[in-house]
Amino acid sequence: MTLAYLCILICMLIPIYWAGVSKKNSTLKYNNDSPRDHLNQLSGKAKNAYCAEQNCYETFPPFVAAVIIAHLLGHNQFIIDVLAVSFVFCRVLHGVFYIQEKGNLRSISYIVGLTCVIALFFAG
Repeated sequence: MTLAYLCILICMLIPIYWAGVSKKNSTLKYNNDSPRDHLNQLSGKAKNAYCAEQNCYETFPPFVAAVIIAHLLGHNQFIIDVLAVSFVFCRVLHGVFYIQEKGNLRSISYIVGLTCVIALFFAG
């Protein structure tokens, strides 16, 4: 398994972490029988962590596609790995900045991560 493929696994787990942060920071009673009922009442860090979780789900499919396509095209493995690790780093920073309400830094980390995904298509 390449490092880039391992990054796919890591990215699959990041939103689960943000979901836990959201639940931990929520003052609302969580009902596991109806787990989404509380979402429209979230605020502060809990709401931001939930939004970071959702953003991870949105960016995951393009990242997976880019990594697989880069491998299939036979691009340079070192470059693929560097871009994949950079993307994971940006995703973690994005969530941290989201929770800390640092919008400009959050946007920058998002753009850098998106740039890594796009670059994977041309990593040859």
